Amino acid sequence: MKKEKTCLEYIPAIIWGEKSDKVYIFVHGKMSNKESAEAFAEIAASRGYQTISFDLPEHGERTDRNYKCNVMNGVTDLAKIGNYVFEKWQTVSLFGCSLGACFSLYTYQNRRFENCLFQSPIVNMEYLIQQMFIWFGITEEQLKVAGEIETPVDTMSWLYYQYIKENPIYQWTAPTHVLYGAKDNLQSREVIDEFAGQFGCKVTVAENSEHAFMNHGDEAIVKSWIEKSLL
Repeated sequence: MKKEKTCLEYIPAIIWGEKSDKVYIFVHGKMSNKESAEAFAEIAASRGYQTISFDLPEHGERTDRNYKCNVMNGVTDLAKIGNYVFEKWQTVSLFGCSLGACFSLYTYQNRRFENCLFQSPIVNMEYLIQQMFIWFGITEEQLKVAGEIETPVDTMSWLYYQYIKENPIYQWTAPTHVLYGAKDNLQSREVIDEFAGQFGCKVTVAENSEHAFMNHGDEAIVKSWIEKSLL
């Protein structure tokens, strides 16, 4: 498959597939990179789509630790990618995984996508942060005073938390397919169902899968879901 490495301003990216007027923006999750789009891009290419993937802050080729992988920087980067893609392609769709889906929801609420696939999406970041308060015995007041607190999962940030609370997801119009693992410990089934009900999403539940979809048999589940959800 054709694979063109490029850089959009300061963001390393890959454009996958033969030239087409249709494209998927692929937004990877935490601890991943732009190369993780390859399996998706192969399926998309078989349906006549190109795919553009890119490294989120602090991922892949982006080693600048002063530019954090938070929602504020994520929104800035995804907006730049969106501006480029919507200028270059006639028909634009979206794939977002985990944190990548979260950043997409905050960035693209006013964009018109032909289709959207979310794998293990973080659809309610406030819920996840509140879970982290419980897991690590931290209070909102402690975070407010400290500004940032390191945890075994990630650095908790008061500015990040305030951004999430002050900028709710108020609309999402794209036809959206969600793949959710019933053993996902980052988003509850109730959170996913509430999001799907609010925005009319189709949810596929993998009963024995966890958030990462990296256990035995999960690769086939993801592939099957992608093939069924692509137009």
